[in-house]
Parts: sequence; C-alpha cells; structure tokens
Amino acid sequence: MKFALLTVSYGGLFYAGKALSIEEQILKAKELGFDGLSIETKRPVASPLDLNKQDRIRIKELAASEGISLCAMESMSNFAGRYMEDRENNLAMMQFVLELANDLNISVVKIFAAWPGIINDEEQVAMYGQFDRIPYYKKLSPDDLRKWHRSVKGIREVAAKAADLGITLALQNHAPVIRPGYEDVLAMMQEIDRPNVKLCLDVPLFYDRQSDEYIQEAIAHCGEHTILTHYGAWNFSQEADGKILEEPSPSFGGQTNYKNFFQELDRIGYEGFLVSEYCLPAIKNHQYAGIEEIDKATRLSLQYMKDLLKPSSPAQAKARMSV
Repeated sequence: MKFALLTVSYGGLFYAGKALSIEEQILKAKELGFDGLSIETKRPVASPLDLNKQDRIRIKELAASEGISLCAMESMSNFAGRYMEDRENNLAMMQFVLELANDLNISVVKIFAAWPGIINDEEQVAMYGQFDRIPYYKKLSPDDLRKWHRSVKGIREVAAKAADLGITLALQNHAPVIRPGYEDVLAMMQEIDRPNVKLCLDVPLFYDRQSDEYIQEAIAHCGEHTILTHYGAWNFSQEADGKILEEPSPSFGGQTNYKNFFQELDRIGYEGFLVSEYCLPAIKNHQYAGIEEIDKATRLSLQYMKDLLKPSSPAQAKARMSV
C-alpha cells in the first residue's frame, strides 16, 4: 500500500495561513514522505477553472520529476440537489473535473453522492455547511429516497462520460445521502451498476461501528470494489518517549480501528493509496493554528499509519511478500 497527501490539507481553508499551490504541495508531499498527491478540485488550489493547459503540463512534469504519483482527483460533487439548475451545474462541474483528470493522466476521480459544501468567506477559517446526519438505523423518508434516486441517475450520467476517458469513479461513503458505514455506499454502487464506478471506503466514516467484526464484514463485502481510502490526520499526539498516540475521533469520541481496517485491506491484496487529509479547523490552545500544526499532525499520522502496516513477525512479513 502507498500513501498520498490530499491537497485540502494545505489549501489554506482550515488553518491560519496561505494555501500552497499544487506545485508546492508536490514538493511538500515528497518532503513529508508520501508516495503520491490526491488533488481536491476546489479553490484556491485546484479548481479546473484556474488551471490552463500550460499549468497542467507543468504540474504533470513536476510530479514525474519528483517521483510523486498524481493518484486521484477528488471532486466536490452533489448529485442530490432539489433544483434542476443545481443538478445541471453539478454535471457541468464534473465535466471540467474529468477533463482536468484526463489532462493530468489521473484515472481515478472520487465523487460524493451529495456534499453540504464549504463556507470560506464568513469566518477566519472555513466551515462546513449544515446538513442532517442520517444515522445508519433510521428508516428512509420519501425525501431521502428522492435524493438517493437523483444521485444514482446523476452518477450514471457522469460515469458514461468518465468511461469515454478511461476514468473510474470512486464513490465515497460520505454523508449526507449515504448513511454511516459501508451498507449504503455498496448498495448505491450496485444500483448504479456501471463497471467504472467503484468505492472510496473510509473507516473514520464508520463512526462508532469500529469493532473488528464489523470491519471484517465491510471488507468482505466491499474490498474487491475499493480503490481509494482516506485517514484523518487531525487527532494524533506524541509522548515524551516518542510514542505516537491516536486521540479520540472528533466525530464520535472513540478511536478509529485503523489497525484492523488496514490488516483486512492488506489481507485481500489492496494496492491502492491511503490518503492523508486534514480537513477540520486546526485549533491549538484555543487559537487557530498555522501551517506548522498541519505539518506536525501530518508527519505524526503518517508515521503512525506506516507503523501499523509493519509486519509484527517474520512469518507475517513472509506472508505479505508472497501476496
């Protein structure tokens, strides 16, 4: 498995400081020890509206020269909008995203079924728009079903355009239309029923369902379809002796079972990227922190994740090499 940095981490939205350009983030990814960069398609870093042909050539050449794989394009899609114009605007945006991915030789584009949006011009740092978090046990209302069907229809349309470019869409198990866990994202992928629609499966989005048994069940059902996954870099600390600790998740107050999740991915031979993201307000001592806090958190979390993947015995190392 390989590690990639998601550009939102250094997008200037969630810390006190300026954004780093894609070129600067390629160099940052190499400096921090990543194998790749996953590009989130929004301002101020990577909107397709802002990157001309020369920019795209330069980005591709720099990544190649630095040995950094441009492993995925991550859209901010929302197929579930109530209004026709919103859905059409989303489809137009996705066309730009697919063209940018094609120009950068990126074959994986992550999508949301729906996305609440980011508000970046009302507070000191960006905030997410409000949305209803639908618990995994809630019965679906007629409005929930309408949003679901709009999402399926829209993703099918984009999948057809993506197929023409040799691009695979990775549907993320992210709220609000998709409920926590793996069940909804798998069901939607199956209903979309397109060969180039796969999964972006994130274990932090299982929330409190972090048992070994549930994770094994999730990988048993979704592993063969999973082509991308993320981990959060925002809740790690280091003791005086150098030991790195995972702090409770801000979304549910417990620890994320990365260890079992990675072991299960490794067991099935997952060869995709593990993508690091810092996409929450960075707060230190009740103040918005600067870019140095992102550096620290990203380094700590990357080392923690790499340590989880180290074989614990010679036999395990041999078995891993034989996969």
